[in-house]
Amino acid sequence: MAQRLPPLNALKAFEAAARHLSVKAAAEELFVTPGAVSQMLKTLETHLGVRLFERVNRGIHLTPAGRDYLPSIRNAFRQIADATRRVAASTDSGVLTISVTPFFASAWLVPRMKSFQDAHPEIDLQIVTSNAVVDFSRSGVDVAIRHGLGRYGGLRSDRVVAVEMVVVAAPSLVERLGLPAGAEDLVRWPHVHDAERKGWSLWFQSNGIEELRAPRGPSFDDSSLLLKAVLGGQGAGLLPAAMVAGEVEGGQLVKLLEETHMEDFAYYLVCPEVTQNDPKIATFREWILGRS
Repeated sequence: MAQRLPPLNALKAFEAAARHLSVKAAAEELFVTPGAVSQMLKTLETHLGVRLFERVNRGIHLTPAGRDYLPSIRNAFRQIADATRRVAASTDSGVLTISVTPFFASAWLVPRMKSFQDAHPEIDLQIVTSNAVVDFSRSGVDVAIRHGLGRYGGLRSDRVVAVEMVVVAAPSLVERLGLPAGAEDLVRWPHVHDAERKGWSLWFQSNGIEELRAPRGPSFDDSSLLLKAVLGGQGAGLLPAAMVAGEVEGGQLVKLLEETHMEDFAYYLVCPEVTQNDPKIATFREWILGRS
């Protein structure tokens, strides 16, 4: 007689709790109560006849049995997700869903989209603007375009374009600190950072300066919020020149130094490795890389 499988919800609770080593965090991820997660874990342990977790000091740790069980369960969920994507890709309506930052969408992608539509009328582009990290397994997004270093585990990343970046600050901050004579003067300034906190370090390196201290100051995953922080005098910001051209011209921001290109810190086209050869994705990749 075939072995009866454990309840799917109990397996999902186990995988989430094991990944976070927290019942509360697993509950938040699964949109249920911590009590519900605890009950599902108990149901799974009863089904298996073995303890999967040790409850210690308000926390949980995997038992040897739990550590042995986790890779197979995680791999099973990954295979289900991959199979689901393949089936959906083979039966979809020709829509390619792209997650892109609002600035890149308005300044770069949308003005160029007509050439893609003319060349590939069989593919309809659905643009979703967001600055958040994309969960490809749940969001329904096929590809994303993000600004950063392009290093994302398990994802294919292709450099699209490096835009001109400019260092700007609010007039009040310039009045207090004075205009910098060169890049080295900005080491002592307060900085506003991107979410990865890599932009300033790369900028200093591109100007021949090895910044020794760890990056300090607020960081934002939304460039519009980063801009507001700079406008509010919280620090100098490193932003796309086209994005702040109006504020610089209007006097709300002061351009501290001339624009610069940072080749590694660029916009990247990102998609899961398992779907990188999907015909729609491959077609869009070939087009966008040819336009950059």
